[in-house]
Amino acid sequence: MAAEPNVRCTITFPERLFDRLYEHLFPGDGDEHGAVLAIGAVTTARGTRLLARNLFLARDGIDYVPGERGYRMLTTDFVRAHIRFCRDHGLGYLAVHNHGGIDEVEFSGDDLRSHERGYPALLDIARGQPVGALVFSRNALAGDVWFRDGRRVVLAEGRILGQSLRRLSPTSTVIHAGKDETFDRQSRLFGDRGQALLRESQVAVIGAGGVGSLLIEYLSRLGVGHIMVIDPDRVELSNLSRIVGSRPLDALPLLTRAGRPAWLRSLGRRLSTRKVTVARRLARYSPARVRLEPIAGDVVNDAVAVRLRDSDFMFLAADSMQARLVFNALVHQYLIPGIQAGSKVPVDRATGDVGVVFSACRPVLPDSGCLWCNGLITRDGLQEEAIATAERRAWRYVEDEMIPAASVITLNAVAASEAANDFLFWLVGLRQGAARRGYTRHIPRTRSLRFEDPRADPACTECGSSAESRFGRGDGTALPTRSPSNGSKAQRPRAPRSSTMIMTMLSALSRIRIWLVGTT
Repeated sequence: MAAEPNVRCTITFPERLFDRLYEHLFPGDGDEHGAVLAIGAVTTARGTRLLARNLFLARDGIDYVPGERGYRMLTTDFVRAHIRFCRDHGLGYLAVHNHGGIDEVEFSGDDLRSHERGYPALLDIARGQPVGALVFSRNALAGDVWFRDGRRVVLAEGRILGQSLRRLSPTSTVIHAGKDETFDRQSRLFGDRGQALLRESQVAVIGAGGVGSLLIEYLSRLGVGHIMVIDPDRVELSNLSRIVGSRPLDALPLLTRAGRPAWLRSLGRRLSTRKVTVARRLARYSPARVRLEPIAGDVVNDAVAVRLRDSDFMFLAADSMQARLVFNALVHQYLIPGIQAGSKVPVDRATGDVGVVFSACRPVLPDSGCLWCNGLITRDGLQEEAIATAERRAWRYVEDEMIPAASVITLNAVAASEAANDFLFWLVGLRQGAARRGYTRHIPRTRSLRFEDPRADPACTECGSSAESRFGRGDGTALPTRSPSNGSKAQRPRAPRSSTMIMTMLSALSRIRIWLVGTT
């Protein structure tokens, strides 16, 4: 069976797992060594991503021995034990070894003939999961991946998710990117290749409010090629001071100002501009050719969350506990790095006293920063949201419908700019190895910066590697989402019957207004 080089297939490694594998393959003796990876997988319109989940190191002379037809081989017992492990846990199987060399690598003829003898049988045992092999040199990676549907695919790239993004391919030849004069000043920092990486990236922003709109502005002006924006809400008068790109007309003040009848204010809120529409407007004014994909929905709904599987990076700028739950699951289940960013202005309702004001930036990687492990998702918080009254909206930045929480654009900007910088330096490889990891918290009242080292629980069912964990499983397990048809719907105030004609007229006027705004 011939390999199909044009079907894109990649593999993603958490940094700690990759470092363990690399140290095993290259201990300094110049010899070959072997291992097995158990992998999850996800297939989308962009291709298939393999997700390194479990690593099994083969012991030299015991599990990895002189070959019968080649130099070295994994023993039959070692292969049998780990293909059964993969079968029993719904995972794919990859045999791993190394060759000499530095910047290029390929399978030998003996390697390929071994694959052709053994992998059809392994496919049968794996029950529909992919099987294959990886071979490393010091700075290169090649792969031969077999699928149940008959495809045999050449691996295009490996990605290692750590302090910075590292990439490996069969050859380390540098591809020279074309120069874009529009981004001349910023490409002087990270080069034309860095600008090309931004252009090729697909980034998701969950929440298009105060922090999210700033992120969209930054990402589009940096030149990110594809930005997905997820938000179910519409612009309100109280949003105008902090949503970048919003205009007074977006909130329909004629209908929504205080003192208007409740039904009229409700109608105005239903007809006001969607936040994702404002986001699309922002991207339109950027100097780059940005594909902004607006998704007017809630990330906790399965049809929305599943679209984020294609992302290279995610930003969480929505502060509901359920949004955190889904974001955290996407990071660990699909090995997609992300950052949760936001600001907090606690004010005592009784006395008006201001508490600890802060802006937070929390990187969440497959290896660190799990929101469950660090108490940023709690079962009590999830339960409270689940039983909230029907009038309470899922992503509103308030604790009570009648008493809005304080929010200031400058505090949001601190969180958004640090998050965008973290993404930028991570992507283009400018992060220094000694850089501090973990969360940051800017506290303006004391002009202080606090660093927080995230905790990690090995038994965590999100980021741990236990059999029950969702870590690296890809499409092999369900996300903690809900179907909109099964979720409760908030009851909207109904207008008096006598106002039906007025509502129809206002709806038509609103459509005209949206058309006019969209063409300016």
